[in-house]
Amino acid sequence: MSRKYFGTDGVRGKVGTFPITPDFAMKLGWAAGKVLASTGTQEVLIGKDTRSSGYMLESAIEAGLSAAGVNVALIGPMPTPAVAYLASTFRADAGVVISASHNPFYDNGIKFFSNSGTKLNDEQELEIEALLDQALNHNAMECVSSELLGKVRRITDAAGRYIEFCKGVFAKDLTLAGLKIVVDSANGAAYHIAPNVYRELGAEVISINDKPNGTNINDHCGATHLDSLQTAVMVHGADLGIALDGDADRVMFVDHNGHVVDGDQILYILAKTAKQQGTLNGGVVGTLMSNLGLEIALKEMDIPFKRAKVGDRYVVEQLKATGWRIGGEGSGHILHLDHASTGDGVVASLLVLQAVLESKQSLAELVSGMLKLPQVLLNVRLIANNADEILASAAVKQAVIEAEAVLVENGRVLLRKSGTEPLIRVMVESTDLEMSQTQAEHIAKELRR
Repeated sequence: MSRKYFGTDGVRGKVGTFPITPDFAMKLGWAAGKVLASTGTQEVLIGKDTRSSGYMLESAIEAGLSAAGVNVALIGPMPTPAVAYLASTFRADAGVVISASHNPFYDNGIKFFSNSGTKLNDEQELEIEALLDQALNHNAMECVSSELLGKVRRITDAAGRYIEFCKGVFAKDLTLAGLKIVVDSANGAAYHIAPNVYRELGAEVISINDKPNGTNINDHCGATHLDSLQTAVMVHGADLGIALDGDADRVMFVDHNGHVVDGDQILYILAKTAKQQGTLNGGVVGTLMSNLGLEIALKEMDIPFKRAKVGDRYVVEQLKATGWRIGGEGSGHILHLDHASTGDGVVASLLVLQAVLESKQSLAELVSGMLKLPQVLLNVRLIANNADEILASAAVKQAVIEAEAVLVENGRVLLRKSGTEPLIRVMVESTDLEMSQTQAEHIAKELRR
């Protein structure tokens, strides 16, 4: 069965527009509480990013969970991976994150984690949706009796605990002393976390975009907008720059020359380091969008590579199926299951910094063994919810056939609908950037038509 409300990363949309409304959030909290309570859940941990709408949605979800008889622990603004970790630390039975990740402030979203730090499986989400439909369409939301209502508490030391967890990932015999690092927190959930982690490990830190006001999250900053980080690295003569997104589950780097190091290149660094140290334990999982250059570089090192559907939940599924430990996406969602159960931007950055120190190379030198193929990505925004119909049309299929005929064996084409936004994404990759651009625009034009 297909899911009605849950996308690849929970429920997401524009605040004030269904489904991101107070009524929906309360009923979602109730439905989730009923499903989770049936498996023995007694307390759910709720974290959020720095969007102003987070307070409204937090109150609504809290009310729904309480009405279902589930206790709630509030930890305030906190990275998504921190909620996954802290749910286990505080012995909560599940976690909720209120965030739209890299989206603008006027969007928001709701996603759930199990007490093991993994996202809920498809069966649980379908069960929640079935109850949610009853509450939305048949006014079937039943509140438990007063003596059974869930209680609410606020946790005040969550940030410090998560900072210590992150530092624990870094080798105890190493220090960041002598490194100058620019950190861009995207005015998001890690603004009070990430700079302190690197400082406490010894680095000289220049912190930018670390003053959230409720509406400036991801606003031309962070992992999706690297211009300000590139400028700051060059101006301050830094060794490198680190950019997180709004909920800090993804990370991107800038080397000392101002060049971007993306998620595919981070995977290359982690896999190469693990191979050299004899700790790789299998291969690497990427996605359909992973650059062909990563696959080629891994093959040269005799490292197996598999592609999953786009979305970190599918990367996790493939990692579990293979027993491998390292996977991720070019966008900066990086998973290393030896250290965290979900994508964690701060943890991934520390593993890269450790590789830089152990190799005695700069970030630019460390990544030089991977040659990225030119890849053009275009987003075609939809005016109706008809992505499947458009992708199945004969005209669009013909445009893809024509593009592949031009690329022959020197590239590939991928079309997919976004799981979080009303978009169709076009990716064309080849050895020739101009050819990729021309063919991507050819397909995008047909999609728009």
